[in-house]
Amino acid sequence: MTDISLSDASASGSRVASDRPSDPGLAIPADRRAFYAEFTVRNRGFISTATQQRLEQARLLIAGCGSTGGAAVEPLARIGVQSFVMADTGSFELNNLNRQHAAFADIGRHKAKVAAERVRAINPYAEAETVLEGITEDNADKLVAGCSVVIDGVDVTERSGWQAKYALHRAAARARVPVLTGYDMAGTQYIRFYDYRRAGAEPFDGRISAHQVDHGVIWALLFRVIPTRFIPLEMLKNAREHLGEDGYSVPQLVYASLLFGALTARMTAEIVSGAPVKRHVAVNAHSATRPLPRRLAAELEKPLVLIGGLRKLATRNRAASDAARNGRGTPEAAS
Repeated sequence: MTDISLSDASASGSRVASDRPSDPGLAIPADRRAFYAEFTVRNRGFISTATQQRLEQARLLIAGCGSTGGAAVEPLARIGVQSFVMADTGSFELNNLNRQHAAFADIGRHKAKVAAERVRAINPYAEAETVLEGITEDNADKLVAGCSVVIDGVDVTERSGWQAKYALHRAAARARVPVLTGYDMAGTQYIRFYDYRRAGAEPFDGRISAHQVDHGVIWALLFRVIPTRFIPLEMLKNAREHLGEDGYSVPQLVYASLLFGALTARMTAEIVSGAPVKRHVAVNAHSATRPLPRRLAAELEKPLVLIGGLRKLATRNRAASDAARNGRGTPEAAS
């Protein structure tokens, strides 16, 4: 159904869509409660009143405002979240525009600031704090404290990103705050729900350690936190071909990033309502749009590609371990 702005077209009462441009000086409605009720009225029937109230009261930390975390900002604001903390270290570049929520005019602007502006443009009553140094060992505990959910979109293409991500999860486990972590791989969006509300939960459910984050092979870390059944064939091929390649940037697609926003909005609503949420959620846009013969061919090819990639990864792991034992640290090529 399409929403249109209506104006009286004639005395007979017929109505047509108005072509009058929006007023840039439009006044913010004085009644905050009335504004929020009207703002979320079209959620009714699919989001309960109780859940909507919890979304209104929720405070979310968006860690990383690029292709993953940035994709979640607008859906979460539109579903009714009104309190955000935006943390990122980077500014937009031209090569971000194929998938990230920015325009050409935003190149050079800080990602967290752009995300905060977008939230306030959607809902003038929303609060959006910005943290321009991103997630660090020093600020992670403070940023997580008081949040209802953490949206983890921290980049993992470099070791510094993994270190920030680990600090974030460690802080969330300490504070018992749930985390939604996203990984876009070719046409697939994989989301891992870490329910740190459970007493004694470990960062990443114990799948990786701080030592591995500091010294392990980066591709190996990904294989430890992402079950291979969720990694699409295209990503496995790409990893095998470029494993250990210095300065290589993993390709990313807009529709995989957008899936993160759509899915985390729903999952956040479920989390704040107290409903059970799946630990693993994966949607493969490529597979969903392929006819059956092509899907079957990809599934048959995947184990062969995986075996080759794992052999290559094992070789690099051994090289990294040997270097660490000999006191040389992790070779750059192994990361």
